[in-house]
Amino acid sequence: MTIIFYIAKKIIILVVVLLVTLLLTIFLLGSTIDKIMLDNIRIQVINSFASSISENQRLNQFDNMSQRQEFLDQQMDIQIKSLGLDEPWYSPKKIMNTLFQILILNLGNSRFFTTYDGSSSVNDLIQERLPNTILLFTTSSLTIVLLGIVIGSYLARKEGKLTDKFIAGLASVSLSIPPWWFSMIMIVLFSFFLQIFPARSTPVIPPDSPGYVVSLLYHMALPFITIVLIGFASSIYYVKYIVLRIIQEDYIKTLGVIGIPSRKILLKHALKNASPQLTTMLGIGIISTLGGSILIEEIFDWPGMGNLFYNAIIQNDSPLIIGLVYFFTLLYLTTRLVLDLALSVLDPRIRTGDY
Repeated sequence: MTIIFYIAKKIIILVVVLLVTLLLTIFLLGSTIDKIMLDNIRIQVINSFASSISENQRLNQFDNMSQRQEFLDQQMDIQIKSLGLDEPWYSPKKIMNTLFQILILNLGNSRFFTTYDGSSSVNDLIQERLPNTILLFTTSSLTIVLLGIVIGSYLARKEGKLTDKFIAGLASVSLSIPPWWFSMIMIVLFSFFLQIFPARSTPVIPPDSPGYVVSLLYHMALPFITIVLIGFASSIYYVKYIVLRIIQEDYIKTLGVIGIPSRKILLKHALKNASPQLTTMLGIGIISTLGGSILIEEIFDWPGMGNLFYNAIIQNDSPLIIGLVYFFTLLYLTTRLVLDLALSVLDPRIRTGDY
């Protein structure tokens, strides 16, 4: 199987997973999605009517308000029938139209939340919060992997030493401590006792202020440090065993016998051959941190999608919940696709079809 078929297969699988997730969302929410679609149709009909004619024409076109309302109801009925919303839940036409509306994020407005500009659109809310989530969890994942590569490669040559045992203990502790508990300990320590970082990670100034970026990075420091401390030890331990397994291969030992320095062997040969596994670790790290973003962002009050998702669930904001479920799924699948594309470049077995 060539690399083209490999990539095509991965894309097809991811698309199928996305569609199945959305279909499950439709079936589970049922009448809730119908209500959202009806509200959207009502808003579209009113806006279309208002923009199509002038104020004087609107006043003169109907003898009274009941005629105007009857006209709007007729237009709504036309839209409802065209989308199949008057049909049973299992109607293919209704399912496909509802699926299309979710795919294009045509979910109307949030019931309780607005952006800094005052917009309640689900699209605007997600677009405002998405960069913050990507900023925090991508940088922390990259830092964890970088620390893992540097320190893990060093420990691979120190097998059984005191430093190696210490890192192994840290990895066990970090995997056993609940992230939400450790996050609260970090807030108590650095925000209340040492008073180095703010307890709330949401900047107090609006995004259009000149110093907003600096304030955002400062407020991001504590959740960033917390995520890195939670994950770096296990990352180091994982990289150590990847590199250790590779440097014990015969071809690596042969390089040492012929006189090539150990540092050059490690950097040029061992890490190069470990790149597919390290790339997999990076992708898993980003995916796992995104999965835990709801609790982490809520605890630190970081202005990202996880925080928004938590509050939307608490407030039962159905349009926002549906939009965030779709977008988190899309973000997860996109990360997986990028990971697969990177592996197809780094792993020669995929290019030759020998995987």
